[in-house]
Amino acid sequence: MFRTAASAMLRLLYSTLWYPALPFALFASRSTEWHSARERLGLGAPALADSEFRIWIHLASVGEVEAIQSIARRLLRDVPHAAVVLSAMTPAGRDVARRRISTARACVLAPFDCPSCVRAFLRRVRPQLVIVTETELWPNYFLQSRRIGAKIAIVNGRMSERSAARYGRLRSLFEPALKSADLVMVQSADDAARFASLGVAPERLVVTGNTKFDPDAGVEAPIRRELMGFAKERPILIAGSTAQGEEEVVLRAFAKLRAEFPALALIVAPRHLARVPEVEGAVSRAGFDYVKASSCENGQGDVMIVDTMGELRAIYRRASIAFVGGSLTSSRGGQNPAEPAAVRVPVMFGPYYENQRETAEALLAAGGAKVITNSEEMARVASNWLRNDESRIAAGRSARECIERLSGGVSTSLMRLKGLINLG
Repeated sequence: MFRTAASAMLRLLYSTLWYPALPFALFASRSTEWHSARERLGLGAPALADSEFRIWIHLASVGEVEAIQSIARRLLRDVPHAAVVLSAMTPAGRDVARRRISTARACVLAPFDCPSCVRAFLRRVRPQLVIVTETELWPNYFLQSRRIGAKIAIVNGRMSERSAARYGRLRSLFEPALKSADLVMVQSADDAARFASLGVAPERLVVTGNTKFDPDAGVEAPIRRELMGFAKERPILIAGSTAQGEEEVVLRAFAKLRAEFPALALIVAPRHLARVPEVEGAVSRAGFDYVKASSCENGQGDVMIVDTMGELRAIYRRASIAFVGGSLTSSRGGQNPAEPAAVRVPVMFGPYYENQRETAEALLAAGGAKVITNSEEMARVASNWLRNDESRIAAGRSARECIERLSGGVSTSLMRLKGLINLG
């Protein structure tokens, strides 16, 4: 009895003390424009009609848009009278969702995870189905949605060992939220085991694979004429989703490669656009001129910095070889190597890829990827591929075939979601 009372008290403290601090932290670091503030308070979503099948999809940021866009589009196509409202934790995620899922009724900033803000949001949207992506385990989203009778599903769920340990220390907070989910669809058996350790019943757990494996998404995405013109008919190394310190490694490797391949061009796409000035400084210090994607007009130059949102996946089609960042230091856990692989580009990444383990290890086993740890290794691996077109093309083909084998997550997830709304 004491343990039950203590757990209840801890949940009460969580909902009344912990999250009210979040608005102050977010307002201190984000724009306080009135429309953004209204969205954070749960007041910016549209009121949906009784005649519609109302779906709320919540995601973190840009990467999760890639994981959910195919599912969202197909639900809108297949569910009669479907209306989707997407929420994102970041303005960048919201803005990319607006472009990628243009038929959604609205894309807004996510409400603060405190009861009053979530309730205000739910009173307007009144979702019948709530879809939460990947690691967005905000307890009030689950608990308040359950109270209004919505079905709740996690899509593309993942949980690292570190996260599982953290949630385990706060089990009394997260277990009731996770138990309220009707369906938890995860990327791997390891993810399933970690969710199960937090109280998710086995009959509600499904291993679907990664829904980011939609191999044709990058092929279908348009590329602006200006970006097609950059370094036309030249080999290109693309360094995508780079983190702090990785651009210097890429630039040192690029300088070595240019001695052997003078026509080689480089495209650098930092993971966060706020770092673009920092990347510009690194490129200048390395002795290279550059153009920016937002203002590229004549196709001249040896280096392009991608300072726009939502274009990297399509730009990978320009690559001869690619490096995917967030993987050279232990702080990030790796970004998604499936994007270049899906468009037949052989991939390099660093040794820290635990957040992408399934994809990375499958690509390595298939011969479509290589692990590098420094600029010398990057230059050596890239040189081997650039010197041997047959080997490079074969590695790219293996990468694409690997992603095709992993791409069942979208159709499996969609089938399960339709089951929740009795569409079969």
